[in-house]
Amino acid sequence: MKKLIFSLFFALSIIGFTNNLSAQKTEDLMAYEAYGRKIKPQEILTASQMQEHYNQLKVGDSIQVSFKTSVTSVCKMKGCWMTLKMPGEEEVMVKFKDYAFFVPKDIEGQEVIVEGKAYVKEVPIEELKHLAKDAGKSEAEIAAITTPEKQRSFLAEGVLIKE
Repeated sequence: MKKLIFSLFFALSIIGFTNNLSAQKTEDLMAYEAYGRKIKPQEILTASQMQEHYNQLKVGDSIQVSFKTSVTSVCKMKGCWMTLKMPGEEEVMVKFKDYAFFVPKDIEGQEVIVEGKAYVKEVPIEELKHLAKDAGKSEAEIAAITTPEKQRSFLAEGVLIKE
């Protein structure tokens, strides 16, 4: 009988702990403003963990994932793309699925959670120049772009921006 009571108590404690963690996760996500599809990421990777995934991807590979990091730059024309900070010098170029939503143009340095498809692609010169122009780069910086670039990319279905 003692074992039965102990087992029941133990099971209820675990259920309560799990519900508490779930509630805390929901409360934590309440501190974010949502853009795009409403997302409730189950597993949110750190930038370092995401970097490890990108290190394994080749051009054409992709994975569905959620991760948290900070914004390094945003399209100054419309907010139609952003770049995210990764460990070291790497950044991730983020675009928004179906061009269905944009983010504010003044969120550099803010923490975000993105959910969607991570992939690696080769970016043609013309697209690199267009992105440089959108980012407000000088004519000299734009003219210096002469070769395609391998790029870590992300197609976001939803974005949460920490308020």
